[in-house]
Amino acid sequence: MEKQELLDCHQRIKPFIHRTAVLSSQSINNKLGLNVFFKCENFQRAGAYKMRGATNAILQLSQKERNKGVVTHSSGNFAQAVSLAAKSLNVKAHIVMPTSAPQVKKIGVAAYGGKIYECEPTLRAREENANRLVAELGATLLHPSNDLDVIIGQGTAAIELLEEVPNLNTIFCPVGGGGLIAGSALAAMYFGKDCKVYGGEPFEADDAYRSLQSGKIEGNKSTNTIADGLKTTLGNTNFPIIKEHVNGIIRVTEEEIISAMRLVWERMKIIIEPSSAVTLAALIRDKENFQNQDVGIIISGGNVDLQNLPF
Repeated sequence: MEKQELLDCHQRIKPFIHRTAVLSSQSINNKLGLNVFFKCENFQRAGAYKMRGATNAILQLSQKERNKGVVTHSSGNFAQAVSLAAKSLNVKAHIVMPTSAPQVKKIGVAAYGGKIYECEPTLRAREENANRLVAELGATLLHPSNDLDVIIGQGTAAIELLEEVPNLNTIFCPVGGGGLIAGSALAAMYFGKDCKVYGGEPFEADDAYRSLQSGKIEGNKSTNTIADGLKTTLGNTNFPIIKEHVNGIIRVTEEEIISAMRLVWERMKIIIEPSSAVTLAALIRDKENFQNQDVGIIISGGNVDLQNLPF
């Protein structure tokens, strides 16, 4: 992966994405004893950073491929991103979603023109249904996190963050399928100044933490977490990048996730989803190791079911 590929991707997707705000909170800084810069991808089109990778992946397809449409499987944010990116580029989107996906995200997919195919809430069911659609339709499968074009696209959020705060010591990302943290790690390597990258992950879905410990991709026995965007596992494309360039993963409890989410809502007056709060929760848990640093946090999304808040 070359630096130029990230720069080319950023230029390619610029007409289709928002350059989101970087915000800070003096009260949160004082509470933690460090400076936190929040890259607010909750303000992104479709409400999450995944618009970046989805757009890049579709733009890389030939016209012949675009004519046959795209397929993905997702519990929500990538589903919405692919639907909107496809609509922006006049491409049909076929979206496999588990029955357990939040209703607010299903509504978003439908509003953006994606065609939903529901399946059992297991990764196996998601993959089998997506592969069936690819075979039936001749469409192209876009993996939510284990596709290099998607990974590079997700990394552009960290590029923009580093353009605004060039001397960041550390960037924190949530870890689900691994696309965001892999892309951010590449961005930090090429555009940061000795900038380290850490992941935040729920104890209830800590496959990435265990994968770094064992050196091979681990699964989850349970995914009983409020962070619905982080229930997937790493892939063979992003895991080598994570293994080489990510400095560590900090696990957090469900109570810590809810507390961090509430803190952002109350102090910063912005809506973030539980998966986004995992990063701040991880930084709060381990704040002693980051004292007096400048720390960037990628707020991954803000697609929240307002009928079902945890506080």
